[in-house]
Amino acid sequence: MRVVGFVGASGTGKSYRALWVAKERGIDYIIDDGLLIHQNLIIAGKSAKKEPTKIGSVKTALFTDSTHRNQVIDAIKKYNPKAILILGTSDGMVERIAETLGLGAVSEKVYIEDVASDLEIKQAINTRTGQGKHVIPVPSIELKKDFSGYFLDPLQIFKRKAKGHFQNMGEKSVVRPPFSYNGKYTISDYAIYQVVNYIIVGMDEMDKVARFRINKGDDGVILDMDVIMVYGYNLVEAIKKAQKMIQIELERFAALNIREMYITAKGLVLKKSEP
Repeated sequence: MRVVGFVGASGTGKSYRALWVAKERGIDYIIDDGLLIHQNLIIAGKSAKKEPTKIGSVKTALFTDSTHRNQVIDAIKKYNPKAILILGTSDGMVERIAETLGLGAVSEKVYIEDVASDLEIKQAINTRTGQGKHVIPVPSIELKKDFSGYFLDPLQIFKRKAKGHFQNMGEKSVVRPPFSYNGKYTISDYAIYQVVNYIIVGMDEMDKVARFRINKGDDGVILDMDVIMVYGYNLVEAIKKAQKMIQIELERFAALNIREMYITAKGLVLKKSEP
């Protein structure tokens, strides 16, 4: 297996450029911050950017946990890539990851200064330190389970091939890990209820929320509610519409991953209540 290292200090834009560095060298597999990635898909591992502390993030990126490490090793054996790109903040980090995963020697190293200008690197560092934003080279849908409750933004990356022509390098996600904050943030159940209730009351087919319950977990939330509906509408279509609207708004408003949503039509009224 050909092992290539992509080296640069933290926050200089390695993950942002990882896909095209890999493609230019004929590499389909990337190891970045604890993840094994193949063509915009997470094959194995867990993201270091989910860790609540900086130390925990570094340990995950170095595969210190045996369960995590063995999962990635097994996936590499299964897919048997011809080449793999390892991202790291130093030569030593890249070499240590290669050794830990049993990949052999690093045959080539690419440095961030080789693929980004001084201005681009400075801008990336300012974004990291000033806004706490990190890039992961996979689409947001791949991260929903691991990043429930954190802010996610899709980012389509293109690279110029010739004048007037661009190559789509795939979708990336911008995340704000918990260790980038001075402290933590929480979203109360009541705030979530208020969003849901606003949507329900605003629908012609719905009158009000009669009961609301939320269960939070590491991989998302489960919503369970009873609603009073207005007579004369198709109940099934109205409930499907409500589910879709609630999911869209909670993802937009609070970046919540909705695992399941139960809406029960508990009663009917002939006309909507007065606001």
